[in-house]
Amino acid sequence: MRRTLSWIIGIVALVVLAGTANAGVLTETGPDGLVQRISKVITGQQTLRYPGAEYVKLHFARVDGPVTVSTVDGAESHRVDRPGWAMSISADMVVVRGDGVVDRVARGTRTRKEESNCGPDEKTDAVCYRTTNPVAYGNAKAVARMLIKGTELCTGFRVGPSNRMMTNYHCVGTPEEAADTEVWFNYQCAECGGYAVFRTTKVWLSEVLASDKTLDYTIFSVSNFSSVEKFGYLELDVRRPARGEELYVPQHPGGKPAMIAMGNCAVDEPYYEGYAADTDISYYCDTEGGSSGSPVLARETHRVVALHHFGGCPNSGVRMDRIYPQVQHLL
Repeated sequence: MRRTLSWIIGIVALVVLAGTANAGVLTETGPDGLVQRISKVITGQQTLRYPGAEYVKLHFARVDGPVTVSTVDGAESHRVDRPGWAMSISADMVVVRGDGVVDRVARGTRTRKEESNCGPDEKTDAVCYRTTNPVAYGNAKAVARMLIKGTELCTGFRVGPSNRMMTNYHCVGTPEEAADTEVWFNYQCAECGGYAVFRTTKVWLSEVLASDKTLDYTIFSVSNFSSVEKFGYLELDVRRPARGEELYVPQHPGGKPAMIAMGNCAVDEPYYEGYAADTDISYYCDTEGGSSGSPVLARETHRVVALHHFGGCPNSGVRMDRIYPQVQHLL
């Protein structure tokens, strides 16, 4: 499935909140999706507010010395050392400390945009499997949400114990496309059917190590790898799965907290055409925009047999027996 932006993202103007008792707080005006460049000079400390936003991501045209962006309570804080996109803040208010110029801001609001659900939606919060299928639940922890340049959404996952991750080429295929890509681990609901999420660990995509347009894969590393090692990794199942073999797909559909598609999720056609003949398997596992780059695992082995990349019912993923010969030297 091609990456699509299923969260409401906008680059928005900032104006002083009229009549506020706190002259240091700015608020956004205008409808979602409004795109406008601004030039907001930050001196010392400034709080920017976007009511209802799930996250706020600032772009700095200039940074004069060390700058930090954080939540109001300081629970999440990131340092900004250069112009460009700062790491996002998972809140509707962001505190900026330091001196610089903000010229853009992206924000997202959790929504429900359904794509490629093949019948009734059988995706469930990953945490719902904590006791009924603890192996699948544990594997979902190795699956990360990707936020690309503040506006685009995909999924990626750790492959093996070293600093290696995989996603689709059509999500991130080149070093230029990889710039300013965030990788979120532990972005999961705390309770089955709930809304509150665990504290997320965010790292930057560090380097594109290999990619292929036809097989639609990219292997990459991340910064601060030690902070995400604890979330585990997935192993590959390098074979052509059989028709009817049961599968499951941990994913971040629409950029939402981790979910798992299981239910009516099995190999439909083991010889399926992707970007070339006989590269894929097809299945009716439910996915959405933002699920691109998700691992497709065999239920029996709990190993990755395909890399999800197309929706359409049937949906399809590139088989690992096609990808592995090109990347085995990196894993």
